[in-house]
Amino acid sequence: MEIDLNFNESYKIDEIVNIPSSYYENSDVKKLDNIKVFGKLYYDPEDNLYADVEISGTMMLIDDISLEEVEYPFSIEYDDILEENLKNNENTLDLFEFLWENIVLEVPLKFTKVTNLSEFHGDGWKLISEEENIQKDNPFSELLKNFDKKE
Repeated sequence: MEIDLNFNESYKIDEIVNIPSSYYENSDVKKLDNIKVFGKLYYDPEDNLYADVEISGTMMLIDDISLEEVEYPFSIEYDDILEENLKNNENTLDLFEFLWENIVLEVPLKFTKVTNLSEFHGDGWKLISEEENIQKDNPFSELLKNFDKKE
């Protein structure tokens, strides 16, 4: 979706956008539909193109523990110059490219909605929380006590 930048005062944006899957096919995002984009584009007195927009929606991610698809809501406020998003020698803005560049910054590195780790176990293994790991008897605890002593 390209926006023609030949406007006088400002260009208002109030759109629901579906990002094509080609943008996120090599990422952790599995679905990115119905993204709300609201705001405006305008030129400052020095003829720089500015965007003052709010981007919000829900992305589908794979849960890091359960491996199920989970919804991850996000909201972005963008107020900056758009020079890097303009196509060379053209007076257009690729809205999908602009949106994806900002949404990808919101994708968490690790994400889970699992609260009960005891559901995840197998033959000779189970997931434990950080608290359980700290409370567990450590065979090296006596050695670690020696490191804490000051000489």
